Amino acid sequence: MEKKINLAIFKKFFNSGKVGGLLLLICVAISLCIANSGEKDSFSNFLAQQIGTTLGPFQLTYSISAWVNDGLMAIFFLLVGLEIKRELVEGELSSLQKASLPVLAAFGGMIIPALIYFFFNKGEDTAAGWGIPMATDIAFALAIIALLGKSVPASLKIFLAALAIADDLGAILVIAIFYTAEIHWNYLLMAGGVFAFLIALNYFKVTSLWFYLIPGIFLWYFVHHSGIHATIAGVLLAFTIPTNATAIASPLEKLEHFLTVPVNFLIMPIFALANTNITFEKEMITGLISPLGLGIFFGLFFGKTIGVTLFSWFAVKIKLARLPSGANWKHVMGVGMLAGIGFTMSIFISLLSFADLSHILEAKFAILCTSLIAGLLGFVFLKTVKSA
Repeated sequence: MEKKINLAIFKKFFNSGKVGGLLLLICVAISLCIANSGEKDSFSNFLAQQIGTTLGPFQLTYSISAWVNDGLMAIFFLLVGLEIKRELVEGELSSLQKASLPVLAAFGGMIIPALIYFFFNKGEDTAAGWGIPMATDIAFALAIIALLGKSVPASLKIFLAALAIADDLGAILVIAIFYTAEIHWNYLLMAGGVFAFLIALNYFKVTSLWFYLIPGIFLWYFVHHSGIHATIAGVLLAFTIPTNATAIASPLEKLEHFLTVPVNFLIMPIFALANTNITFEKEMITGLISPLGLGIFFGLFFGKTIGVTLFSWFAVKIKLARLPSGANWKHVMGVGMLAGIGFTMSIFISLLSFADLSHILEAKFAILCTSLIAGLLGFVFLKTVKSA
């Protein structure tokens, strides 16, 4: 019964991601069309509009762009955090044997791309972007492998999902540690107090979600003002939500179920609309062969493929893990290619990496081109591979 519940949850998430990935693609196209039309300035001005209010000591007036990147993306990270915690408690990351292959594959798929990027950008003013090729876009990667249907083993889809979730956890840690500006300790201490309160609620087995979500809003505010990126608040909140390894739906599973549709069908498309507005210029083509562009391309496509395959091979070689059922090494290599789709998280990290708008635009263009290549080649490659 428990196994059926877990598979049902994964199937819902997977199917939602498939459709959500298609919607993301549509929004990317719309955003690119707007950015290369006569409406580009109007759209930029719209994103720069300040909205919000001030409630006593709480200042809540930000640009629409900031609300998207700091507010809506915090909800996205809340969902990612819920998925990570569920996998740690009862899923593909719940034991050493289960977790070793996707976790080591994710680690390889992060460290090798970062090193490749650093190789191209060492000493350049774009060196801070080493985190850009480390991330995998769950929605797009799962959407493409879903299109393969029965051409690939079902176990391979679960492996990719677990790898992408472990990858997201790594990206979250990278953002928290390396892409944080000046720390305001008073706000950080207040955030720590709220987090401790949420942990206490979990310890005393409080199950009402409102007791977590309302303090979670204050957690977001204090983290945002502390200097640490506000999206980290979503992950911290997720890790305090109670769950269990039984067939009874836990508060975590209920919240995950509630958030899956709005995140995949509203928040991620809005993020794509707001952040893929790239106005194409001749200089962008040459930007693809700049250290920044080459670091992103070779890091995302070749780095991910090599890192995922090599570290998976090592895990199997030392008998710490085994290949997914019905899969072979070509399947693992194909998954590595799909892991090179870094769209959402890579663009997000590029926004944190650079202050120069030209670098941000070059990075977005390189991410877009590389993700398209990784998705197409990964799909074609896996389509030709026969199951073990």
